Amino acid sequence: MSTVEQTIDVDVPVRNVYDQWTQFEEFPHFMEGVEEIRQIDDRHTHWRTKVAGVRREFDTEIVDQLPDERVAWRTVDGEVRQKGVVTFQRLDEGRTRVRLAMEVEPEGVVEKAGDALGILDLRVKGDLKRFKEFIEERGRATGGWRGRVRPSDAAGPADAQGPSGTSSPGFGTPPVPPAGPGVPGQR
Repeated sequence: MSTVEQTIDVDVPVRNVYDQWTQFEEFPHFMEGVEEIRQIDDRHTHWRTKVAGVRREFDTEIVDQLPDERVAWRTVDGEVRQKGVVTFQRLDEGRTRVRLAMEVEPEGVVEKAGDALGILDLRVKGDLKRFKEFIEERGRATGGWRGRVRPSDAAGPADAQGPSGTSSPGFGTPPVPPAGPGVPGQR
């Protein structure tokens, strides 16, 4: 598994940043290679991607979600194996730190070569930069979901607590360093 961790500060209040992140169907506007995301229910989405000419489809499950703090997910079906967590930390009234940590299992020669060259890190860094531009340009979210998903609510085993007590999605503990006082996180 490859590990990616990226952080960006956004000049928008935490509630708006979190609310925008929970609008999964908007991800194609700022995530490179994401063609479509379809919300299935409160915990599940279906993704269609095209990266380096390779099309993939997969389903994800939210395994832990706390408004204005974090969203943790894992893949549950399809051609991609990954898990991760995005956290949201209030810096002040109008600024938020977004930290994304994920593990991805590269498939095939092209993905393994890209992983060795650090392409995934660059892609995630670019996605966060485009998210920052997307939300800052608007100043507010296009929608939001304020519900709570606990690890015990998710189907299948949710692993033990990760660093700083954040719940981990699915098949291991995501590499999530503490984000400051109270560990902050998606929908």
